[in-house]
Amino acid sequence: MFDPADFPKPTLISVNGVELEVFEAGRQNAGKPIVLCHGWPEHAFSWRHQVPALAAAGYHVIVPNQRGYGNSSRPSEVTDYDIEHLSGDLIGLLDHYGYEDATFVGHDWGAMVVWGLTLLHPNRVNNLINLSVPYQERWEKPWIEMMEAIFGGDFYFVHFNRQPGVADAVFEENTFQFLRNMYRKNQPPVEPQPGMMMINLAKEETPLGEPVMSDSELAVFVSSFEASGFTGSVNWYRNLDRNWHLLAGVNPIIQQPALMIYGDRDAVSRNEKLTEFVPNVEVVNLDCGHWIQQEKPQETNQTILTWLEQQNAA
Repeated sequence: MFDPADFPKPTLISVNGVELEVFEAGRQNAGKPIVLCHGWPEHAFSWRHQVPALAAAGYHVIVPNQRGYGNSSRPSEVTDYDIEHLSGDLIGLLDHYGYEDATFVGHDWGAMVVWGLTLLHPNRVNNLINLSVPYQERWEKPWIEMMEAIFGGDFYFVHFNRQPGVADAVFEENTFQFLRNMYRKNQPPVEPQPGMMMINLAKEETPLGEPVMSDSELAVFVSSFEASGFTGSVNWYRNLDRNWHLLAGVNPIIQQPALMIYGDRDAVSRNEKLTEFVPNVEVVNLDCGHWIQQEKPQETNQTILTWLEQQNAA
């Protein structure tokens, strides 16, 4: 397990009209930037196992708490969390450090942001690596509208949108319990209402499954969300249909070299048409659940570093 005291100390950086709490390592490796983008409900600390390995391999590692998380800004307007704002924050970080482009790595919602960033700002991304969440093509109707038709109103993506504030309040009333229950290996849905999985996890008093992290590591996440609340982070979900519209006129094909890392026991669905939209992708499967880089840190590091070496040698 990782000692939280060993994680880099943060700096607040003003970009794109907000302040981002940014952790970095390997600044001496100027010219080889790699930006790590966390998911939900996470924190920059979710990359704790990757930061030292990447810095030692010669990269300038930049790890923001994205807007809505940690000590970063939490705008009050829901639309301030759409893909244009989230990707604009990352472009602002590149500008701050003076980089034309970088390698971007995303997990979970961070992967969705990296896919969107690459579509909107292709010249600023040289390579991309995503974990768990594959590229999502634009469906014929907006994403939440389609999910509601397929899964119903209790599916958490839909619930977050149709009943704003309800889930946020449940998570904030049960922050420790929710996060403790989320960060488990091979987390099963909670019966009897799988569609309400997230709210049920927050209310479940008995831990389910093996923990992904130590108590001291979990405390970092709990402390952060107790201070920030959940509304800013859940607002990312509330922009999915807005993002669908914002990406309407964008070329949907990603040409950059890409690495897609799946967990064999992750509940997130794979995209069987991935190569149609990301033709230069390599797919790797690890024996784990959803929290890939925390559950299998050494394997994740080796996979990423080997792939990056191949790109650098090309």
